[in-house]
Amino acid sequence: MGGDLAGVRLWAGELGALHERFVHRFNREEPRQSALAYMRGLVATLQRKNGWTLAEEAGHTGRTENCQIGVFLAYATGRGRTLIDRRLYLPTSWTDDRERCRRAGIDDTVAFETKVAMAKAMVRRAIAEKIPFGWVTADAAYGFSKGWRFELEQGDVFHVMATTRHDTVVTRWALDHPVHDLFPGLPRQKWKRRSCGEGAHGRRIYDWARVEVRPWHREDRRHWVLARRSVSRPEEISYYIAYCPADTTLDQLIRIAGSRWAVEECFQSAKQECGLDDYQVRRYPGWHRHMTLAMAAHACLTVLRARQLDADKAETDPPSSSTSASPRFDA
Repeated sequence: MGGDLAGVRLWAGELGALHERFVHRFNREEPRQSALAYMRGLVATLQRKNGWTLAEEAGHTGRTENCQIGVFLAYATGRGRTLIDRRLYLPTSWTDDRERCRRAGIDDTVAFETKVAMAKAMVRRAIAEKIPFGWVTADAAYGFSKGWRFELEQGDVFHVMATTRHDTVVTRWALDHPVHDLFPGLPRQKWKRRSCGEGAHGRRIYDWARVEVRPWHREDRRHWVLARRSVSRPEEISYYIAYCPADTTLDQLIRIAGSRWAVEECFQSAKQECGLDDYQVRRYPGWHRHMTLAMAAHACLTVLRARQLDADKAETDPPSSSTSASPRFDA
């Protein structure tokens, strides 16, 4: 964001407008104002954005330590990406000790859940709240779950999920066909060298191929196993399971597979710009409050950047037909 006075007033005004949308969630005036001050601190030009520096910026004091693991849901389009949901992961060493949980502000109704179960619940909630999207993507830690893939398919939710080489699929030859056995005999011309998006070191270029699986399916739907092979180290191959419309091209699947990095890009920008990881809390509610406000601040900045890009494009580009985006979730 620009550092001039007009820019500062703009994002401050947007933060205020965003704050008005959820201020009714607070019963008292003090937490209402603290939430707004917290978000302002998250996007301020502070060297670090932990609990101490944010408290000082807002006119308070405090310091605690932190060590937590979270599960996040990101929303990605061609115009920007941001985090839209979060849950703190609690191992059984916590959930089996209810007294310890109570001291940390964790309600007795909060039971152990795997990270996959948390991700599934976030996507279910997004669907129930009718958030518009085209695809769901996830890394192999989540995409390996056959149960989740089946649930998405039953709901006709298109997805490209990373998986491991040990995963199996249904083919004409076997009910449990290892995905890594589908590609060794594939003709060379079936592999296409493509970029799946920009990375920290430039375009992410790999060799890609796909093999159709699950031969008994709806006429208008297809199942694919997608392989991504390193150009410099061809022995390194990653795999994806895709469920999609019948006319989906390989290039489209590659683009969706590459969008999975959106969640990492969200983490990077939210940490740099909004202090996502600079919290110092030890209690369950405090972690969720920090993450919620940091995510809200990041979403605000993302919208402002998209507006600025649109304004710049309108000033420099000749009139042209518009194209629709295909928003997706990244767990």
